[in-house]
Amino acid sequence: MKGKKIKKAKLDWGNLPFGYVKTDFNIRYVYKNGKWSKGKMSADVNITLNMAVPSLHYGQQAFEGLKAFETVDGKIAAFRPDENALRLQRSCKRIFIPPVPTDMFVDAVKRVVAANARFVPPHGTGASLYIRPLVIGTGARVGLGPADEYLFIVFVTPVGPYYKGGFKPVKALVVEEFDRTAPLGVGDCKVGGNYAAGLRGSEYGHDKGYPIVLYLDPKEKKFIDEFSTSNFIGIKGNTYISPESDTILPSITNKSLAVIAAEMGMAVEKRKVDIEEVAAFDEVGAVGTAAVITPISSIKYGDREFTFGAAGKVGPVSTKLYERLTKIQTGELEDTHGWLCGIKA
Repeated sequence: MKGKKIKKAKLDWGNLPFGYVKTDFNIRYVYKNGKWSKGKMSADVNITLNMAVPSLHYGQQAFEGLKAFETVDGKIAAFRPDENALRLQRSCKRIFIPPVPTDMFVDAVKRVVAANARFVPPHGTGASLYIRPLVIGTGARVGLGPADEYLFIVFVTPVGPYYKGGFKPVKALVVEEFDRTAPLGVGDCKVGGNYAAGLRGSEYGHDKGYPIVLYLDPKEKKFIDEFSTSNFIGIKGNTYISPESDTILPSITNKSLAVIAAEMGMAVEKRKVDIEEVAAFDEVGAVGTAAVITPISSIKYGDREFTFGAAGKVGPVSTKLYERLTKIQTGELEDTHGWLCGIKA
């Protein structure tokens, strides 16, 4: 049975950037006196903060990113919000923010997506509704320490492909001059400081003509960590390989693709990956919520360059993985794992 017809916003759905488009509502929760408030919908795109809040001075904030889709039968579904809730809880615990309960997180996602249903891109446009949950320390203090009040906010925005070319290969550069995280730091959490620390490496790569950069482990500079935007995966024969590291953000997309790879009859390995081993890989991809899979055509490492597949073409395994996951997200393939969270508009 098809979902009810929703009058869509007047947008050029097929040419949306991966950027911010103002929508109708966001949802907000306040943590005060040891408990979270009930969510309140707001049309205001601004937040008012005391200038002494720890989120501004000491980076006490964490966030998430997930997507909602219009499925082939006209319904709306978010992809694995429960996993994002668990990952946010992990980040919160590490930086002393009261964890956002899973049921509260999922309910917030459902409510804010439903309130902005007209901004969910039509099925078949290649666009999606990006969902950004954010939690910040708002209780004013000057001394170093956790805040005593917090704001959890979820907003949404319709987005197109992360890269303008869509599902097309890009070249990557190994950056050894900078680290995105410390060996025993918070690289495995989704906190703003990691991304600020990665800006220098990303801009360094962009200046040299590389859309994406690859970091090695910050301790030995020998093993693959992750790309500037997403997790690293490699395909070698019939094996799906992703690096094992305490400084890598655990990607929900990577986790999902590994399940699909196993269902395709592939061996799945999560282990340390020496950068020298990459030369023998058949395909490489950068995987994450924003782009799902960004195929990597080549990796520049020092004075060497590792190339993968035919020039300008996406590898066959990456193509199958991408198509299967995206078709599950849009209801074109059966969701046998219960990954889709239905939303009533």
